Amino acid sequence: MIAGIHHVNLVVPRDTLPEAAAFYGETLGLTPRQVPSLQVGSLLWFDIGTSGQQVHIAFGKPDDFAFDSSAHPCFRVGDGEKLLELRRRIYAHFEKGGAGAPKAADKPGGEDSGAKGVEYPQRFFVRDYAGNRLEFTL
Repeated sequence: MIAGIHHVNLVVPRDTLPEAAAFYGETLGLTPRQVPSLQVGSLLWFDIGTSGQQVHIAFGKPDDFAFDSSAHPCFRVGDGEKLLELRRRIYAHFEKGGAGAPKAADKPGGEDSGAKGVEYPQRFFVRDYAGNRLEFTL
């Protein structure tokens, strides 16, 4: 019955949509898409390539931001070279700081912060500026 994922919705603190645009649009390279006119200024939508899948960013409540939560979406990246390129770009934003900078990011060339085991493909984890855990894999 289920054919795929249409979108995932992540929550961020109120009034931080510019930070979301910086991280999800600029650092991750997702394509912004128009939101319903009555919701402009209260959420952002991004397309994941041409897959038809989306990431939605909406305001959450303060108790939504449990930094130690293991809940997360996992994004598939085309190949190992692109995965490493993205990991480097995210880590550079983490080190530089500024608008939308991640709160944590696995260092390129370092061990990933996820569970270990032969079952896990090449991957890495990030905490976006709001503390949302994100996984990137092949």
